[in-house]
Amino acid sequence: MALYSEKVMEHFRHPRNVGVIEDANGIGTVGNAKCGDIMKMYLKIEDDIVRDVKFETFGCGSAIASSSMATELIKGKPVADAMKLTNKAVAEALDGLPDYKMHCSVLAEEAIQAALDDYRSRTGAADSSDAG
Repeated sequence: MALYSEKVMEHFRHPRNVGVIEDANGIGTVGNAKCGDIMKMYLKIEDDIVRDVKFETFGCGSAIASSSMATELIKGKPVADAMKLTNKAVAEALDGLPDYKMHCSVLAEEAIQAALDDYRSRTGAADSSDAG
């Protein structure tokens, strides 16, 4: 059995949404320089929709693939949906990750959440997960 799925390899070789959004209204950075994986997510949110999302990731192929897939999963979606993104959803969308690489999908989830937190703090937007 191959170590990585075809989807992981595709998102590693041809990552989607790489780069910087200069006028981002949500930016999140997570990771640890000692372990080598650092992710930075940029969000452009308008009318409560993630209109654009880009990332910069310094790390292994699984980290790059996880970042790429996470951006694909939230782009064009309502903020409420983006807030529900889990590392499990990222890993499943990649057709799985080896157990010892699951932390990469966790970092992708955390980077999205950090960018959403930054967006809320910048704009005063309510945390819709508190509603109800």
